[in-house]
Amino acid sequence: MRRRTSEALSEAQLLLLTLLMFETHRDTVQMFRTHCFLIAIIVMPLSMCRGEKCEQIIDLNLTHTLLGTPLDVRLILYTRENTTCGKLLSHDDPFATPSFSHARPCTFLIHGYRPTGSPPVWMNQMVESILSLRNVNVIVVDWNQGAANINYFQVVKKTRAVADNITRFIQRSQLLLSSIHMIGVSLGAHISGFTGANLNGSIGRITALDPAGPLFRGKSPDERLDPSDAQLVDALHTDMDAFGYRDPLGHIDYYANGGSDQPGCPKTILSGSQYFKCDHQRSVFLYLDSVNKSRQITAYPCSDYSDFLDGKCLSCELFNSSGCPVFGYDVIMWKDVLRKLGQTKTFFTTNQDAPYCKTGYKVEIVIWNSEVRWGSITIMLKNSTQETETQIDHKSFKFERYTNNMLLAQFERDVYPVEKITLKYVTGNVFTPRYKLRVLRFRLTPLKSGLRPMCRYDLLLEENKGVTFRPIPCSHSNF
Repeated sequence: MRRRTSEALSEAQLLLLTLLMFETHRDTVQMFRTHCFLIAIIVMPLSMCRGEKCEQIIDLNLTHTLLGTPLDVRLILYTRENTTCGKLLSHDDPFATPSFSHARPCTFLIHGYRPTGSPPVWMNQMVESILSLRNVNVIVVDWNQGAANINYFQVVKKTRAVADNITRFIQRSQLLLSSIHMIGVSLGAHISGFTGANLNGSIGRITALDPAGPLFRGKSPDERLDPSDAQLVDALHTDMDAFGYRDPLGHIDYYANGGSDQPGCPKTILSGSQYFKCDHQRSVFLYLDSVNKSRQITAYPCSDYSDFLDGKCLSCELFNSSGCPVFGYDVIMWKDVLRKLGQTKTFFTTNQDAPYCKTGYKVEIVIWNSEVRWGSITIMLKNSTQETETQIDHKSFKFERYTNNMLLAQFERDVYPVEKITLKYVTGNVFTPRYKLRVLRFRLTPLKSGLRPMCRYDLLLEENKGVTFRPIPCSHSNF
């Protein structure tokens, strides 16, 4: 990602350059020399004029990873005064950097394993997004020299040393421990945990983005991230069947799309490197979306993903008046209730691209067929400007007479107000006779609070044929 820097030319500078380039001059050689000098002055970075140096994560290459790199931890400070120009902090004297203030809250960003040696592509965007939201110290922990190594086992051995380095800095910086937020990606999540453990769990918050699984699975709490490492530990799982960690690690654990395969990510190795890193890296982009607040994702406490998809976990009873927790940056609002609950597993689904938030509805269907029917349901919502469709087909549902069948429908976009609904019954049977589903009541309830449910009564659905209707207000009758 390109960085927006103060070196960008203003319109006035561009105009001046244009005039200079097209000016007629008798002495061509002298004109060329003069223009070169003026251009150099105009485009010279302001930070160079002030004698400042902008730091960034060390950029290494495959040669470094093949040879292995010795550990060198660098702490790079960003504030609202220097959003795009990082300043190197001294481990021994943090206050030697004028823009550092121990009175401000502090967010540490810690990357993970770097098998190619390149800096994380998301880091600059994360820095700018956090600073646009809060006036904090953002400290990027650059341990690329150490993380860049094709031997993953050797990199894991260095994680405690990185944590010890960060711990010493925190102790010397006079930061208020409860104001510290550590955001760790993959191995960076466990580094955050080790740092928190060094400080007796007194730091305010650890956010773990797809915590690394290899060499940490099955380990005791003191050998990995765990809830005692901070006052609030929230963990996101997106690749638990490969590079990520499967079991809960925090006060609240989010399992996006079940925690493994992410929508839009390649399914075969023919896609190249994206096949290996897309699911794992999705955790960062989901979290960035929450920081940017494009639309908040609601997370639903549930025992497993299948029950969540079946619509069995939509009440959030454990949270009482607090309501269902959101995913991401703002979950700090649920800190007290989460600490009381201990460890909470939550689930949500996403779109394949930003904005990732889906619009959810609870679907209730009561039929009056005398015989049991099996199948799935497709629902399309329309209004005068847009439409959206979803197929609830993660399994074949059993529809019984006078039984309230509850399903979860999630749409890629929010179509409101809903003017028309198209409902389709699908069985997938090819050789059997076409079935009909006689619907006594269809009820669609928005999961977004404050919106009323929509109903329709007495519908006849022929297999694979859509029926379109206008929803009406629901009556108070059970059926």
